Amino acid sequence: MMEHLTQILLLLGVAVAVVLIFQRLRIPTSLGYLLVGVILGPYTIGPAVYVPEFKTLAEFGVVFLLFTIGLNFSLPQLHALRHQVLGLGTGQVAFTTAIVGVIVWMIGLPAAAAFVIGAVFAQSSTTIIGSQLTEQGEENSHHGRFGLAMSVFQDITAVPFLVIIPVLSIPMSIDVLAGALGWAFTKAGIAFALLFIAGRWLLHPLFHIVAERRSAEVFTLAVLLVALLAAWITSNFGLSLAFGGFLAGMILGETEFRHQMQSSIRPFRDVLLGLFFVGIGMRFDPAAIPPIWHWAILGALLIMVSKTLIVAAMMRKNGADALVAWRTGLLLAVGGEFGLALLVIALDFGVIDMRLGQIAMTSVLFSMIIGALLIRFNRTIATWLIGIRHSDVQGIPDKLSDAPEQQVLIGGYGRVGHTIAVLLQSSGVPFVAFDTDPKLVAQGRTEGHAVSYGDISDPELLAAIHVERASLVIIVVDHSTTALRAISFLRKNCPHVPIIARARDLETSASFLDAGATHAHPEAIEASLYLGETALKILNIPEKDIDLVVQSVRDWGYKPILNKEQGK
Repeated sequence: MMEHLTQILLLLGVAVAVVLIFQRLRIPTSLGYLLVGVILGPYTIGPAVYVPEFKTLAEFGVVFLLFTIGLNFSLPQLHALRHQVLGLGTGQVAFTTAIVGVIVWMIGLPAAAAFVIGAVFAQSSTTIIGSQLTEQGEENSHHGRFGLAMSVFQDITAVPFLVIIPVLSIPMSIDVLAGALGWAFTKAGIAFALLFIAGRWLLHPLFHIVAERRSAEVFTLAVLLVALLAAWITSNFGLSLAFGGFLAGMILGETEFRHQMQSSIRPFRDVLLGLFFVGIGMRFDPAAIPPIWHWAILGALLIMVSKTLIVAAMMRKNGADALVAWRTGLLLAVGGEFGLALLVIALDFGVIDMRLGQIAMTSVLFSMIIGALLIRFNRTIATWLIGIRHSDVQGIPDKLSDAPEQQVLIGGYGRVGHTIAVLLQSSGVPFVAFDTDPKLVAQGRTEGHAVSYGDISDPELLAAIHVERASLVIIVVDHSTTALRAISFLRKNCPHVPIIARARDLETSASFLDAGATHAHPEAIEASLYLGETALKILNIPEKDIDLVVQSVRDWGYKPILNKEQGK
C-alpha cells in the first residue's frame, strides 16, 4: 500500500509541475500528460510508476470523454446536421482512412493493421485546433468554423472504429470477417435500442427525481452510474466501453439536464483522461526513435499532407474559395488525441505489434507538434500554396460577418426569470435560461423557452456553455449566496460581459455591485419606488417632477433612501 502511495504522490507531483508549465506556455495539456508518462515510464532514466489499477481508471477517462461528446450530439442534432456530418466530417475520415490505409498496405502492412493506421491518421486534435484558433482570434472565421466543426465530427465518425477494431484482432477470411463485422454492428444496434428505451422510460424520470433533491452530490453520482452502466452493457456485448459512454451521452443529450451533466462529469473526465494520456506516454520508448525516426517522419508527413489535400479538395468541391479551403486543410493537418486512443485499443487487442505502434505513435506526436505551427501560420502558408502575394489578402477579414447573434443568459426561471424570458422572446432576442427546479425547467420547455437544468453559480457549467460569449447575463435566482458566487466568477473570468442582478434589499444590492455586477436592482426598493410614483401621480404632482425624483434615486444608487435607513 505504501509503495503504491509513494508512486501516486510521485505521479501527481510530476503531473502538477508539467501541466502548470504547459498551461503557462499555452501548450495543450494532453501533450503535457504524454510527457509525464514518458518521464515516469519504464523506458527512461529515473523512477518508474507502475500501478495496475491506473489502466482501468484510464479507460474510464475515455468513457467519460465519449459520454460528453454524445451529450453535445443528440439524435435530433445529428439529424439536423446530417448533411454536414456525412458530407464533410464523415467524408474526410473515410477518404483519409482509405487513402492512407491503401498506401501503407502497399508498403507491406497487413490489411487489418493498414486499416487501423488509416483510422488513427484520420483524426485531428480538437483541443489544439480550438485553443490556437481562440488565441489567434480566428475561432469565428470561415476556416475556423469549418475546421472546428469537422474536427468535432471526427470524434463522432470515429465511434464505428470502436466496434471494428476489436473484431480485426481475430485472424479470419474476408467472408468470415464480413460476417463478424455485421454481427458486431448488429450487437451495436441492439445495445443502442436497449439504451434508447432505457433513456426514454427510465433515465429521464430518474434524473427528474434526482434533480428534485437539489443535491449536486447525488446528481453527480447518478451521472457516473449511468455512464458506467452503459459502458458495462456494451462491454458485455463484446463492444468497447467507450462506445457505451457515447450512446448514453447521445440519448441523454436530448434532455434538459445535458449542460449540468457535462458540468458534473467534467472534473472526472479531465483527470481520468489525463491518466489515459499518461498511460500512452508510458508506452512510448524514446530509445526506439533512432531506428524508426525516418519512418516516423514519413508517417507525420503522410498525416499532414493527406489531410490537407483531402480537406482542401472537399472544401473546394463544396464551393469554398481557395484561400478558405487551404486554410481549413492546414487546421486539420494536425494529429489527434483520439487517434492515440484508437492506437492504444488496437495495441491492447493485438491488431498491430509494438514496433508499428511506436512508429504510429511517434508519427502522431510529430504531427501534433508540427501541425500546431501550421495552424499558427495557416494564413501565410495558404497564400503561398495558392500562389498569391500575402499583401493581396491583407484586406480579407478573418471574422465572419454573419457570426451568430450572442445569447442572453438568464440565471433563474422563477416569476422574474419567466417574465424576462417572455419579454426577450417577444423582442426576438435569443436567450438561454437555467434553474435548479426541474418543475420550472419542464414548465419553461413546455412554453417553448430554452430552459435547462443547471446551477448558474457552477463554474464548470458556465465554462461548458461558453458564458464568455454571452452578450448579457441576468441573475434572478432567489438565493443571494448563489447569485453572489455567479457574479464573482463572471466578473473575474468574463470582465467584458455585463451583469444585471435582482437583489432582495439595499444591502444585498450593494454586495452584488461590490462583487462586479453592472446593475443590481433591490426588489423591495423598486416596489416602493413604483408605489411612491403612483401615489405622486394621484396627488397630481407633475409627471416630469416625478420622473426626476425617481430617476435621481436610481442614479445615486438609492443613496437618499440608504442614508435615511442608516440614520434610524
